[in-house]
Amino acid sequence: MGLALHECGLILCHMLKKILTLYTKYFVIWVISFGFVAYFFPKPFRALGSGMDWFFALTMFGIGAVLQIEDFKRIAAKPIIVLIGSCAQFTFMPFGAFALTKLFNLPPEVAVGLILTGSAPGAMASNVMSYIAKADTAYSVSLTTVSTLLCPILTPGLTFVLARSRLEIPFWQMVLSVIKMVIVPLFIGFGVRHYFKEKIEKVLVIFPAISVTFIIFICSVVIAMNKSHLGQVTWLILAAVVILNIYGMLAGYGVGTAFRMQTARRRTLAIEIGMQNAGLGTVLALKHFGEKAALPAAAFVFICIITASVMAEIWQRQPGESVAE
Repeated sequence: MGLALHECGLILCHMLKKILTLYTKYFVIWVISFGFVAYFFPKPFRALGSGMDWFFALTMFGIGAVLQIEDFKRIAAKPIIVLIGSCAQFTFMPFGAFALTKLFNLPPEVAVGLILTGSAPGAMASNVMSYIAKADTAYSVSLTTVSTLLCPILTPGLTFVLARSRLEIPFWQMVLSVIKMVIVPLFIGFGVRHYFKEKIEKVLVIFPAISVTFIIFICSVVIAMNKSHLGQVTWLILAAVVILNIYGMLAGYGVGTAFRMQTARRRTLAIEIGMQNAGLGTVLALKHFGEKAALPAAAFVFICIITASVMAEIWQRQPGESVAE
């Protein structure tokens, strides 16, 4: 009897892992689906608005829990390629966003929101997309980790430099917000994984699912809170967001090509630079600049997930050469 129960438990655990893995892999479907629900039934999602900081902190905790010491060793072992990717991340996207605000003559709040989006670190979802695209996932994890660690200074700093002529930028308040929502929960998650390794390994699949769930909440809450403004998302704003995303992917692939990287790493750079952590941009915009400033970031979440999903689907059918470690 006891053996049968044990076997049933193992089967249930295996099924749960498969379900959570599929849930995480196809998070684009949930983001879009819940976005539509939030638009047509905004009231329950608006009630969650006060928890946005916590949602993002829990997202970063989930990411921290899947990091290992080896991920940081990987960064130390390949400092040049990580430096190249990080420099590209924090130059092409913020300055590209700044150029687009001028080109499209965007209103001040929207312009700041787009610049903030361009100044954000790489998205955690890029690691999943790199894996699906048969890119260099280890490189993606390294880049996401470094850009996340740098973002408490660079994200507010770049926003301050590029957008201060549009609105007053609360630099130090933004720095503290990023430390509280990104760095602290990231390292708490990392510490939990490190000190409770054996126990965490058994339930590791839960943590990416936690991150995905709170990304869905963040996007849905932003849509619900901005329902009255969404009609103002003109083709101009949408075009600026789409161009920024595609430009970022092309710039990333171009940087990889210029430095003669293998195909897998070119793909990683394209995904990593094209996919900003717009969830962080959304939360910071709502906290420091208001609902209208969050619109470009919220739109970018959807656009970058869709384009990266399409490219990942295409690239996984066209394997590149393997990466020499």
